[in-house]
Amino acid sequence: MPRPFLPALFSSRLVNGMFGLVALGWALGAWVGERTLPTLLLAYLPPLLWLLPAGLALLWSVGRRRGRGLALLTLGLAAWGAGLLHWRPQADGELRVLTYNVARGSQGTAAALLSTLQASDADLILLQETNLLDPAKGLALRSGLSGYALTQGREVWTLSRWPVLRQTQHAVPGSTRTFAETWVKGPDGRTLRVVNAHLGTVLITSALRGDTAKVRRTAQARREQVALLCRIAAHEPGPVLLGGDLNTPPRGRLYRRLTGCFGPDAHDRAGQGPGWTFPGLLLRIDHLLVRDLRPTRARVLSMAGSDHRPLLVEYRWGR
Repeated sequence: MPRPFLPALFSSRLVNGMFGLVALGWALGAWVGERTLPTLLLAYLPPLLWLLPAGLALLWSVGRRRGRGLALLTLGLAAWGAGLLHWRPQADGELRVLTYNVARGSQGTAAALLSTLQASDADLILLQETNLLDPAKGLALRSGLSGYALTQGREVWTLSRWPVLRQTQHAVPGSTRTFAETWVKGPDGRTLRVVNAHLGTVLITSALRGDTAKVRRTAQARREQVALLCRIAAHEPGPVLLGGDLNTPPRGRLYRRLTGCFGPDAHDRAGQGPGWTFPGLLLRIDHLLVRDLRPTRARVLSMAGSDHRPLLVEYRWGR
């Protein structure tokens, strides 16, 4: 007697288990995240890897003619989690902001870096790892960006075409870096606070080696760094923008806290595709978050002299 169509389409122990694995793994990484070591690893696992078991399950289900519907749903969930299905409408904006970790200038020439920065035509440029290995590169970048006012922190530069009203530095817990906070005045007279940040790295290699003490220390430092950023966001009303290498994928508890303090992620609101800013691990860890500005276009530019890719976002005033 032939099997009913719908049960054959959705019933398969292997596919059921794979769907549960993908859904549970994503949920634990997104909502538990840094709270435990296993869920920390899930949060920082390249989400594209979920496509492999989902794809194998689909092939198995097609061959066995069982569970094909759920296998397709599993593959769709994995593709959605990897950002492959992400699409938002885009439009021109009034303000262009670029954030870019330049990797100490270790992976390209000053001319390549300068060409990328100039071609972005950004009003604000936020650079991280600016402790350049070759001081001549720093001089070349400064001279090539002479139309910008430069404020510097330890390992961060903020460059602005708009007038700089004032700036201050905040010592980063567990690091020798600083967060740079800069007040700039827009063409219409409105003031925008700009926070340029480079958070500590999650030491996945230490976790894999079993050095849990080091993982706990870095995790605690990152929690303190995020807490400091939230205090900076809260100490003054009005528009505030956080940008930089946050070493945090768009999931997990710390990421949710940052978006709660500073506002939505530009790529979430105005990006298309996965938006990988760290292509070596297929991760999006560089972000622009903002309050009282509306992102209208977000895109990742080509690599030029760094292991990161630049993130360029256009904004309009208002929510």
